[in-house]
Amino acid sequence: MFSSKRLVALTHARALLRSRRPCSLPQTASLSGSSIKSLQDAFRDPSSPFHIAPGQAGPESPDSSLSLPDPTPSQSSHPTAVGSLAENARAKLISMGYDAGSLWEQSIVWGHHDSFRHVNNAHYLRFIESGRMLWLMALGKVLGGEERVKAMLAGQGVSFILKSANINFRRPVTFPDTLLIGQRPIFSSSRTQFTLNAVLYSYAQQAIVADSDSVLVWYDYDNLRKCDPGDDAWRILKAASHDGQVEG
Repeated sequence: MFSSKRLVALTHARALLRSRRPCSLPQTASLSGSSIKSLQDAFRDPSSPFHIAPGQAGPESPDSSLSLPDPTPSQSSHPTAVGSLAENARAKLISMGYDAGSLWEQSIVWGHHDSFRHVNNAHYLRFIESGRMLWLMALGKVLGGEERVKAMLAGQGVSFILKSANINFRRPVTFPDTLLIGQRPIFSSSRTQFTLNAVLYSYAQQAIVADSDSVLVWYDYDNLRKCDPGDDAWRILKAASHDGQVEG
């Protein structure tokens, strides 16, 4: 049995519980109206690299085609303006000695940006790698046709292994843009390795935005060791470095 004093205490506690209001979220749990407005204003600002104009949409994936605005107003109304940018970039890199068969076109998408509002530096390595593999495939065709290409890509027989790579970042890149990436070999007295120089050329800026030097080692994947590929392979590489035309 409860004592009279205990019953009074329980009754008082029940009354307090019934009188309490339902709990509510603290004021800080939601964005204020001013915060939402500042975000909306940032995305509406045409000068922002994150701006998408009304009626337009960002690309669905890194492989999506991209329609670029021409930086020159007098050309922007011309139906072949974007094509002209690509043609000019291609001619520029070939004139500088970059292999025609290595020219890789890389669309810049929204997701390439980082918190500093430009393409994150880490992406450049992947862009250059894509161009390097295109160059490798073109070289493989010259060395031995499609079967040689398949073997090189699968790491069979004599191919390449990447020893080192560095990148010089010259200009920031922002969406929307397309980069044209070219490769050219540079030789030393070594019979087992050489340097593959790459440049990244911006359509929007009409300028080189980065360059890179990668050291490639001729590697015998069957015996797991570096090797001399032979005079024929060196002859093809050296011819390409003079005329920029490794094409299969």
